[in-house]
Amino acid sequence: MDQRTRKTRRSKSARPAGRQGDERKSGGGKSFIELITVQWQHERGDLDLSNFLLAIYLMRLGTLIEQDFDRLCQQRYRVSGSDMRVLFALRRGGPPYAKRPTDLFRALLVTSGAMTKKVDRLGSLGMVERVRDPGHQGGFLIRLTKKGVQIADQMVEVLARQSAIDPAMGQFTPAEREQGNRFALRMLMALEAAGAFEAPGSARGD
Repeated sequence: MDQRTRKTRRSKSARPAGRQGDERKSGGGKSFIELITVQWQHERGDLDLSNFLLAIYLMRLGTLIEQDFDRLCQQRYRVSGSDMRVLFALRRGGPPYAKRPTDLFRALLVTSGAMTKKVDRLGSLGMVERVRDPGHQGGFLIRLTKKGVQIADQMVEVLARQSAIDPAMGQFTPAEREQGNRFALRMLMALEAAGAFEAPGSARGD
């Protein structure tokens, strides 16, 4: 038997074993996220993977929501989802819809340089403006324009009616949805208290 024949037979005999291994790990007929869960549990059953898997679930949810949000913002107003969050951060504070740049980049977990670029882009579209900060000599505030307020309000109304998570939320009772909200809120509050949400390159006290 020549070397080519031996390689061919080894290759053919290996394929079914690989497929069977995949089937054992997948559990068969599961959703993709269930497949990820089963595979990790199979590969690292020696570990408590609850926090690890929860982080994966949250990351996948976050990616789905972010992509959908960005698509809506681009379609409707030709701004990115991350820039729209600047408008939201200003709008939720109420009149006069103004904040210091430091407050904005800390709230949105970006660097001061990134925030400057966002404000420049939104300013060129007439959605925000820089105004003098009466409480800080030489400083300035970022303030929503009338156009910016209108766009922020319109987008909030869109998201209140239409969300990337809508297809799933109908499967839960009002009580279950409330429990989910409380869980997410408590987790975020605990992480914030632990200092997990310091903006990149920022320092307290300025």
